[in-house]
Amino acid sequence: MSWTLLLDLLSAVLLLSGSFFALVAAIGVLRLPDLLSRMHAATKPQVIGLMLVVVGLALRLREPGALGILALIVVMQMATSVVSGHMVGRASFRAGQVREDLLVVDELSGEFDQGQEPRGAP
Repeated sequence: MSWTLLLDLLSAVLLLSGSFFALVAAIGVLRLPDLLSRMHAATKPQVIGLMLVVVGLALRLREPGALGILALIVVMQMATSVVSGHMVGRASFRAGQVREDLLVVDELSGEFDQGQEPRGAP
């Protein structure tokens, strides 16, 4: 068995497992009951799935120019999904779209009631 065949097989396994994680994320967005659970399903498995697909693609391409672009894609996805998930969750909590009966810990209700939440730059 040659190295190229081994890398191609590993690439196929990574591509399929990354696609599976993306499928799990899509099913979670459709099936979970509330907004916060759906956001968790949309961000966590999706980012892991993307990382697996990108690593599989990098093993398949084996070109230095493509590896840099793929690494940049993963870094940007990891940075933006965390920030966007936080902002959407906070905005939905502010708008009253979160089911409070499903929350285990609620640290934001006191801040919103007292009006002490910082808004924007000073």
